[in-house]
Amino acid sequence: MKSKTVYVCTECGNETMKWQGKCSACGAWNTIVEFKESSAKKASGGSSGFVARTPQRLHEITGTGELRFFTGMGELDRVLGGGAVKGSLVLVSGAPGIGKSTLLLQICEQICKEQSVLYISGEESEHQLKLRADRLQVHTDKLFVLSETNLGNALEAISALDPEVVIIDSVQTMYRPENDSAPGSVSQVKDCTMILMQLCKQTGVTVFVVGHVNKEGSIAGPKVLEHMVDCVLYFEGERTNSYRLLRAEKNRFGSTNEIGVFEMDESGLVEVPNPSEMLLSGRPKGTPGTCVACVMEGSRPILAEVQALVARTTFNVPRRTSVGIDYNRMNLLLAVMEKRAGMNLSAFDAYVNVIGGLTLDEPASDLPVVIAIASSGRDQAVDEHLAAIGEVGLTGELRAVSNLQQRLSELSRLGFKRCIIPRQGTADITAPEGLTLLRARNIREAVEAALVDKEP
Repeated sequence: MKSKTVYVCTECGNETMKWQGKCSACGAWNTIVEFKESSAKKASGGSSGFVARTPQRLHEITGTGELRFFTGMGELDRVLGGGAVKGSLVLVSGAPGIGKSTLLLQICEQICKEQSVLYISGEESEHQLKLRADRLQVHTDKLFVLSETNLGNALEAISALDPEVVIIDSVQTMYRPENDSAPGSVSQVKDCTMILMQLCKQTGVTVFVVGHVNKEGSIAGPKVLEHMVDCVLYFEGERTNSYRLLRAEKNRFGSTNEIGVFEMDESGLVEVPNPSEMLLSGRPKGTPGTCVACVMEGSRPILAEVQALVARTTFNVPRRTSVGIDYNRMNLLLAVMEKRAGMNLSAFDAYVNVIGGLTLDEPASDLPVVIAIASSGRDQAVDEHLAAIGEVGLTGELRAVSNLQQRLSELSRLGFKRCIIPRQGTADITAPEGLTLLRARNIREAVEAALVDKEP
């Protein structure tokens, strides 16, 4: 049996015939790994029990719309685009211990009310799965478990049981005997995922696959793994923090902007239907350097607290650090504040942080960052019932953002009394009951409106 050796970049999937330190396609260093392609791989379709399919005319294909089913986790269904799609391949990734296996085992309780589920684990025995299911209070007759790492044996069990949903935990532990590479290698992960993709498309089985991440935070294995699956979900959060964020990096059947929020407790993952209250809990009152932002995560507005600290530097070049805000965007806003608002920030260190682990990447968060920095620089607190929404231009002007009316309604619902918004482009915006709108043309007016001693 002859084998062909190629070298694959784990970042972008580019293949070369020789090893090199830097990938010629994406420019990443030390990402080229050896990949042996066996000649038996060409017959993988037949050896896996799949038959060749014949082309069909597009107008002759029956069925309209996507067949979805609910997983029982509203936050997960939201991220998936309204539920899981039958016949789809979903990759759930995240750091070890973040809650991937817990989430997938919990949704079995609801799914098994109407469908059968086969949970295949390459990391735990059947007894260990039973103990974890008891802890999560998952009790159902339609949930089958199997401890197996041989993909061939797993496919035989799927064929014999014929379940509607299959969970593979994890793809890095699965291997094909026809492939000489070790489990978890680029070759094995690529082959196993390809066969699972064929299983989904030809039989209509929904497959959830768990994928581990490397120390850089990306999915371990070839980048082509993300291209083959229908949906890529990332579990984010600190292991020392009880809150978890589920984000869709890729979704062929829905939006990639939605996020789901969970809290990990002793009984498993609990949904957080109102993440704004969670992110604002524990917010200090009467303390300079904080402002509330309202950003859109998919179709719902979420409130987040932006904190800033400005301190006189002891270095020749002041330090700049940002967490949850793009570093270059923060430097741009600091330059605009110094040039257009008359604030001397070149002699001060500046630190910006978004509480709760959120990443604010839309322009609507510009104005809250500016107000938080100005509040810390002047050592003057912002009213706890005030929020800010707006994009900041290089000339210091404020520009309107999308979904402004929806954002204001969320602020009013959570008890905010005032909100600073751009004057331009907001003439048709009406203030919800109990919320006063403060319109500003530029950041100088916005800062003066925010840093007042008393409410008007």
